[in-house]
Amino acid sequence: MSNYILGGGITGLAAGIAAKLPVFEPVATPGGICSSYYVRPNTQERLSKTPSDEEAYRFEIGGGHWIFGGDPTILQFISRLTPVKTYFRRSSVYFRQEDRYVPYPLQNFLRYLDPAIAAQALAEMASPQQTVTTMKDWLEQSFGQTLCEKFFYPFHELYTAGLYTKIAPQDAYKSPVNLALAIRGALDNSPAVGYNTTFIYPIEGLNTLAQRMGQQCDIRYGQRVVQIDVDRKILTFADNSCLPYDTLISTLPLNRMIEMTGLSIDEVCDPYTSVLVLNLGAVRGDRCPDDHWLYNPDAKSGFHRVGFYSNVDRSFLPQSARETGDRVSIYVERAYVGGVKPTENQINAYVQAVVQELQEWGYIKTVEVVDPTWIDVAYTWALPGSSWRNKAMKTLENHNIYPIGRYARWIFQGISDSIKDGFFVGSSFK
Repeated sequence: MSNYILGGGITGLAAGIAAKLPVFEPVATPGGICSSYYVRPNTQERLSKTPSDEEAYRFEIGGGHWIFGGDPTILQFISRLTPVKTYFRRSSVYFRQEDRYVPYPLQNFLRYLDPAIAAQALAEMASPQQTVTTMKDWLEQSFGQTLCEKFFYPFHELYTAGLYTKIAPQDAYKSPVNLALAIRGALDNSPAVGYNTTFIYPIEGLNTLAQRMGQQCDIRYGQRVVQIDVDRKILTFADNSCLPYDTLISTLPLNRMIEMTGLSIDEVCDPYTSVLVLNLGAVRGDRCPDDHWLYNPDAKSGFHRVGFYSNVDRSFLPQSARETGDRVSIYVERAYVGGVKPTENQINAYVQAVVQELQEWGYIKTVEVVDPTWIDVAYTWALPGSSWRNKAMKTLENHNIYPIGRYARWIFQGISDSIKDGFFVGSSFK
């Protein structure tokens, strides 16, 4: 039997370990967007591993990928491959125009807002009245008009690149609504809630997890599949070579698989957003916060989140800066409607705007590394009432192609659940 796995990201690696099948990966390193890389100060070269003197910033391809939740057995598997540390989330909403920080989730810390706004928000949260069809509807029903206008609408305009008025509600667990906690947080301290109140991260970097998983696989690098003939069951690679197959396990984005196979789905494809992740290494500014990440509803340069790798752990800094803490390693995320990639000139202008804005905020001083990365399919969404996802998956399965993982299944899941997914499906092919 000629069975193969497409994609050497975290899910594909887990499936490769379980199934003992060849894994085709288009680039020269494993892990996909869940992998780290290193850049020395005042250089541009990306290094796949830390230099011997450790004088380099550590970044990640897709921004901060912290490992949250998950089955205890999967977490044990991860910690056996590479030592990990546990962290307790520190995150806030930052209102630039007011220079105001409100701990996350906003609705549970209303005492940080003006009293009149807090009182109105509580009254609206206690009396939801709207029928829910879109994400915008869900936001208003859950949080009320006052909080929506202040934060949830402008943030989701950026986070979904404007799609929140059209797409179906999802991700409710990311910002859970509990009126009792909202009332408590308006008066006093409120407990941490949400899916990522604690998380783990490999001490040696996320790339070590991917590399050690890859060592247990038959992974074939530089093998980019560009076309799949489902009738003749033939894979075509970027170098025009071909290979017959019987069955495929695919971790590639669902929309991309439909394109490569040429299969027809009698429904409009569900939307997605791309994300430009700007990785920065810089001298730490005097007003740089201690948060792990911030949600930004009103950044002038258009990003929706800024994260601080080195606030999670100083191992993201060059060795000489870890004790002094006078440097900072940052990722900045900006969303675009599915695949609408900015031009090189637009990216350069955006980079300058972000650097200037973060300097104005006092987060950074002199910049030592600037490195943008592009994630084409970053967040997947669904239109209200859409059955495109189910039809697309079923159509592929009818041709012996089995989609697994976050992007192939068109769902949101973290690293630990992706590994579990890969193990489960891969074991059925062993």
